[in-house]
This record gives sequence, structure tokens and C-alpha cells, in this order.
Amino acid sequence: MRIAVLGATGATGKLMIAAALDRALPVTALARRPERVPVRPGLTVVAADVRDPGSIAAALTETDVLLSGLGTSNSSGTGTLTAGAQAVVAAGVERIIWLGALGTGPSAAAAGALTRAMLGVLMRHELPDKIAADAAVLAAGGTVFHVGPMTAGPDAPDRQTRSLEQAPRRLFPRGVSRATVAAAMVDEAVHHRFPGQIVTVV
Repeated sequence: MRIAVLGATGATGKLMIAAALDRALPVTALARRPERVPVRPGLTVVAADVRDPGSIAAALTETDVLLSGLGTSNSSGTGTLTAGAQAVVAAGVERIIWLGALGTGPSAAAAGALTRAMLGVLMRHELPDKIAADAAVLAAGGTVFHVGPMTAGPDAPDRQTRSLEQAPRRLFPRGVSRATVAAAMVDEAVHHRFPGQIVTVV
């Protein structure tokens, strides 16, 4: 099974690559600036840009599962997440595992009123893009991880991936380390437990 990682130069994308390589899975890293991806055994680095769907399709020709840690920045412009999701879906990847945010779209109720209010203020320009990207992935049968604030730190060995319906209700979501999220997404790539669903990590 070959895994591809979109957003390979980001903090979470790098950890997805490491988690997959640690399991001896071959990995293709997709990046606008491939020179920023450290060379490692088992890793193939490919230049690809979500604004160029042809480059995404060409990079994913031998991919079984795509993991996305794609984020947005001031330089990436609006609509980056939706463009990425649409390019990956159009490329015909068999399985997609996408990183979203707890409190957006269908997980808004699970995150609580305080989180919804904060996201509505802090991410008001990004929310439509996040929601549209998630919807595109779910419609293609992919799995979307909605997690709370991500922190530094090691992978939590007792981590559990749960469906959105099983997510604990809190006033404010508990933080989770990026390493834990990355490892849980690789778990889903291997075991394929939640197709077409939003899940969270606890």
C-alpha cells in the first residue's frame, strides 16, 4: 500500500510522513516546494500544487490512500482547502483521509457553543473553505478527522478514533498532539474503519 501526503511541509504533514515510514509504508510527499521535504528512505517527493489539478493527478497515479494535512496561510489564498479536496477527488484516489477542525460544519454541535463562537470570530474567513473541502471528501467516501486544538508532544499510545456521534461533549475541546493525530490518521489508512464519516481522536 502506497500512501501520499498532501501538505507534506506542514507541521502535521511531516508527522504523517514519519508515522507512515515508521510502519515501513512507502510514502509519496506532495509539496509546492519539494526542496523543503527532507529526504528519507522509502520517501518519494513530488512537486504538486492544489491550484494545478493536473499536477495532483500526476503525483497520485500509484497512490492507494491519500492523507491530507493541508492548511491555509496568508500566502495560499482563499479556497485552498476546497481546491485541494476537489483535485484529489478528481484524481480518483481510492481512499482519502482528510484533516479538518472540530467545531466546523457537522461537528459544530459536538464542539459546544463556546467553541462555535470562537471559531466564528477567529476563522470566519476560513470556515466556508473548510466546510466545502470536508463535504467534497465525505461525498467521495473519504474520512475526515475533526480534532480540537493541536499541541506539541508525543503520540499518545492510548489514543482512540471515534465517530462524531461518540465524541465527548465538552465546554471546550481537549487539546491533542499533532503526533497523535498523525498516527491516528495512518491507523485509518491501514485499517479503513470509518469510510464516509467524520471522526475525532480522544
